[in-house]
Formats: sequence, C-alpha cells, structure tokens
Amino acid sequence: MASEKKVILVTGGSGLVGQAIRQVSEQDPKEDETFVFLSSKEADLKDPVATQKVFEKYHPTHVIHLAAMVGGLFHNMQHNLDFLRNNILINDNVLHNSYKLGVKKVISCMSTCIFPDKTSYPIDETMVHDGPPHSSNFGYSYAKRLIDVQNHAYHQQHGCHFTSVIPTNVFGAFDNYNLQDSHVIPGLIHKAYIAKKEGKPLLVYGSGKPLRQFIYSLDLAKLFLWVLREYEEIDPIILSVDEASEVSIAQVAQMVADAFQLEQGIVLDSTKADGQYKKTASNNKLRCYLPDFQFTPLREAIEKSVEWFIQNYDIARK
Repeated sequence: MASEKKVILVTGGSGLVGQAIRQVSEQDPKEDETFVFLSSKEADLKDPVATQKVFEKYHPTHVIHLAAMVGGLFHNMQHNLDFLRNNILINDNVLHNSYKLGVKKVISCMSTCIFPDKTSYPIDETMVHDGPPHSSNFGYSYAKRLIDVQNHAYHQQHGCHFTSVIPTNVFGAFDNYNLQDSHVIPGLIHKAYIAKKEGKPLLVYGSGKPLRQFIYSLDLAKLFLWVLREYEEIDPIILSVDEASEVSIAQVAQMVADAFQLEQGIVLDSTKADGQYKKTASNNKLRCYLPDFQFTPLREAIEKSVEWFIQNYDIARK
C-alpha cells in the first residue's frame, strides 16, 4: 500500500554519520523506505522558514536528525552562547516542523559529552539530567539535553513519537580530519599520514592513558536503522561498544601507527593535557534489545578508516 511508504529525511546527511547511514541503507535496502540526505547547503535549519520549506518539499514520514553546530574544545570554550542558541534553533525547527507535518517518528542524535561533569561510572541513560555538564561546552550540552526534554513534552502534549540516541566516540570515512578541531582518531590518522611522509614517529599529545569507547560509523549506522525500525521508547538509548572494549589513547595511536606501517612508532608528549581520564558508558540497555549485535573489531575499523583517508585525501575534510 502506498500509504505505508516511508520517506526518511536525514538532516546533517553529508557528515560522518549521515554518509555511513547512506552506505548501510544502500547495502540493506527496504522496498518501503526512501532516504533523503539533507546537507546544510540545501537548507539553513536555524531558519524556521527554510526548515518549513524543506519539510514541505520532501514530506518526510520519518526523520533522523543529525544536524548540529559542532566544534572542538577550544571553539566550544570561546562560543558557548553560539552553540547554545544555534543548536536550540536547529532542534526546535526540526522537531516543530516534524510535529506540524505529522512525522511518525524522529530520532535525534545526542552525545556522551552532555552527561554531568561530576558523575559515577559507567554512565547510563537515566543520568543525563543529574547535574551540570562540563563547563567547557555547557552551551552545546544544554541544547542537546533539551532534545530529550522536548521529546517528552511533544509526546505528553501531542502523542508524538520523538526519541534520541547517545553514541560514544564515532569515527570512520568522511570524518573531520582538521588538526585543530578534529576528534581523537581522525586527528591521529591525519598526523600519522604526515609522519609517514616525513619518516617521523606519530606524536601523541598527553600521557596516552585516558580511556575511551570508540564506535565505527558503519556499526552506528546499522544501529540507527534498528532504532528507526524497531525502537519504541521515548527515552534515549546509548549506542556504544561494550565496556570491555574501552581502550587507552596510546593503544588507539599504536593501531593507527600500525595501519600506516610507521617504522618510527609513536611518541607520547606528556607535557600536553590529557582531558577527562574516562567517560565509560554502559550499553546494557542496547544489549537487552540486541544481545548478539557484532561490532567491527577496533583494529579492523581503524585499518578501513586509514585506507579511506589515504584514497580520499584530496576530498577529506581537513
């Protein structure tokens, strides 16, 4: 029946996660699903008129909301107000137009950095609002937390099925490799690429001891599609590898160096700051739903990401 056709609008569709969802949806196509990948070039989602126009153009039945103003630590520290206002505008326009046009389901993307700064570990979905976020990015964090507040308000007042996911550190093809404001793995990949050319070791900032959970973008994309098709709760769900898969920055750097076959190996610069020692997240809720989900082994995922960067160096964001 024509009425059962899904039109899935993916905001932020040209970024790391959007590109991964594109690839996975093409590998596992469903007859009743049509994906529309929206980039910021097509519509400024901070603008309510532009957002309304793009929703009226595509008439989505479902929305995967990835679009956000994002930036590295330094950019966040200098522009907390901008991150707060712009993300509130984007999220409000997307959610309100979804409500007005009768979108059946919205999945918004949050982040583990929104959790309280002072907390116990592992963090889980019930702890999002338990205390202030870290002061360095409080603007971004509160805007993202408000998604969860809005989801419950839209559900309570209008019966909308709006939910959210909280991924841990994502990496993969189409990442941001800018050496000033990239995340850990893409930054290490870009630095290792340069080190390989110059015959030098990979210089890693900090002691290498902090622990992180990394999720490969294609694994995250598969989980996004599961949430789209199966997950019925309004409450958020953490999308993360198991706690046992947590690794140190030094281990990750070594895997990147190995993928480039760096003869000089890695050098740790412990005069540089480490950041938070750990942010361990529990994926117990996810495992209750998907006990058998297989994550790509980290070394294999890093090798694939390095291969993509080398082959696509000229077009990579840097």
